[in-house]
Amino acid sequence: MESSSRGRAGMPGLVLRSRTGAEYRFDAGALSLELLPTGGPGAFRRYEVLHEPADLAAWARRSRLAPTPALEITDEDLAAARRVRDALWRIVLARTEWASSGASGDVRLLNEAAARPPLVPAIDADGARAWAEPGRGTQLLSTVARDAVDLLTGPLADRIRMCAAEDCQLVYVDTSRPGRRRWCSMEHCGNLHKVRTLRARRAEEA
Repeated sequence: MESSSRGRAGMPGLVLRSRTGAEYRFDAGALSLELLPTGGPGAFRRYEVLHEPADLAAWARRSRLAPTPALEITDEDLAAARRVRDALWRIVLARTEWASSGASGDVRLLNEAAARPPLVPAIDADGARAWAEPGRGTQLLSTVARDAVDLLTGPLADRIRMCAAEDCQLVYVDTSRPGRRRWCSMEHCGNLHKVRTLRARRAEEA
């Protein structure tokens, strides 16, 4: 599944496209988790969409970063972003499986990215929020890594979930008050579950 565009106005999240081509909104609940649908290690490699620096800039436009920063991204920045993303995948999967915090090498990689200078917020001439420009790829990556550190060490660390659908591995942080979110998106996996349950019930009645 690859990201298509920023979520609907006033609604956080990415717009993803399913295998059938249908679009739906996915709210990962955190900037760092929004990077994971761009690809990943192992079986996630087939979803890779970060092939050149422009792809990482395009992801930044679709992400919850607001406003969109002007970025100068190099091939080295792109390679680093993919390494950090893959490390974050392994750390997050360890968390969702109630394992340790992740391999030490992956944690070190995330910490190194977070230690670099992040994107710098500013106020523009109209009084609106802006970014000191142009931002560098390393600053974007630092901002994402710091978000991951805050998430993994904060009060919502135990709310990191994987979609309950058997054929979906999207990861999100459950920010709902009751903490009972099961699906990556009610528009997609939640709705498919409803349809399958209804069909199964009707089959039993028949």
